[in-house]
Amino acid sequence: MDLVVRNVRLWRGEGVCDLYIANGTFVEPGSVDGAEEIDASGRLCVAGFLEPHIHLDKALINESVRLNVSGTLDEAIEIIWERKRAYTVDEIAERAGRVIRSALANGVTRIRSHVDIDNIGGLRPLKGVSMARRQHANVVDVQIVAFPQEGILQNEGTEALMWQAMEEGADVVGGMPFNEKHPQDSARHISIAFEIAKHFDADIDMHVDETDDASARTLEMLAEQTIEHGWQGRVTAGHTCALSGYDENYANHVIALIREASIHMITNPATNLMLQGRLDAQPKRRGITRVKELLAEGINVSFGQDCVKDTFYPFGRVDPLEVGLIAAHAAHMSLPNEIETVFDMQANAAAKLMRLTDYGFQPGCKADLVILDAANASGALTRQAARSVVIKNGRVIVENEKKQDWRWSPEGE
Repeated sequence: MDLVVRNVRLWRGEGVCDLYIANGTFVEPGSVDGAEEIDASGRLCVAGFLEPHIHLDKALINESVRLNVSGTLDEAIEIIWERKRAYTVDEIAERAGRVIRSALANGVTRIRSHVDIDNIGGLRPLKGVSMARRQHANVVDVQIVAFPQEGILQNEGTEALMWQAMEEGADVVGGMPFNEKHPQDSARHISIAFEIAKHFDADIDMHVDETDDASARTLEMLAEQTIEHGWQGRVTAGHTCALSGYDENYANHVIALIREASIHMITNPATNLMLQGRLDAQPKRRGITRVKELLAEGINVSFGQDCVKDTFYPFGRVDPLEVGLIAAHAAHMSLPNEIETVFDMQANAAAKLMRLTDYGFQPGCKADLVILDAANASGALTRQAARSVVIKNGRVIVENEKKQDWRWSPEGE
């Protein structure tokens, strides 16, 4: 179906323009005749929001598990063990599907999901999320990361399962090197991930130093091995909470390595504000990585929802504007240019780390488009603007409306 979207206000564009869509892609202006038309009426548009870090396999399990009383990462993982043993492929797919549809309603058209790979749940998380991916293939694109949350060396059989997961449809090699017994095991964990990634010509996306422990060093290890293996631009480091606790000299050293390795960074502000600093007396650590310092060095930084109503985080609805507002507060990003940067973190910044070559409004790009009920980025974040129209592959999928009726007026009017 051909479509013309009139009077679009592009992010960081000047004035308004029209967008032309044919056969699911954007095409040159004026090259579509007799198409359906939508009037954006000068509202802000993005080429679909992206969710670069989420766990669809764990989503929505908080009502079927015991409470995480301590609120810590360690207890959250421990509770997951019990639930994971009872997983079925169908119920994982059902929960993941609900979250995918919630994301789509919020303007998310592409997702990268980590799925646990270990000797507890086996490949059931992969199979369940893969089923949900197939069921929603015409409305949301899903990348799957094989994620060894329990470690590779300390969780017997996980290395073989990681190879099998990549054979059976995972797209990206994950990791959690801090969750090993010894630093040398953490280094080997990373080496194994590179062995797998190089065999499958795959990218790497790891959970790195998600801890308050400032002695954690796996981010430095990852950067060094990225350079050693020539995988620059193909590696993402998520969380990196310990980076915020390093002394300035060591932090600057690590950030320089990250830049040299062209590692993409993801902060997950909602989850880590909730989890980190739980055992601190006042003042409590904020838990998120050094976002502004990384950006200042030209490093690509995005943010993710991470968790949706699971043992780690009791909230979440995969809303990029909600998480963006949290990120702006947590990272002290209040200046106009900083607000623009936050808005772009789940658009072009996320597209870069997901290595999407067909993202944007250029001819030939996928015709994904979200019309926001706002005129600019600040207004969209402040008002948590409605995603008035969500278009995927040139087809209108969702229409949303925020309605407000006033039955009062100031005296004298």
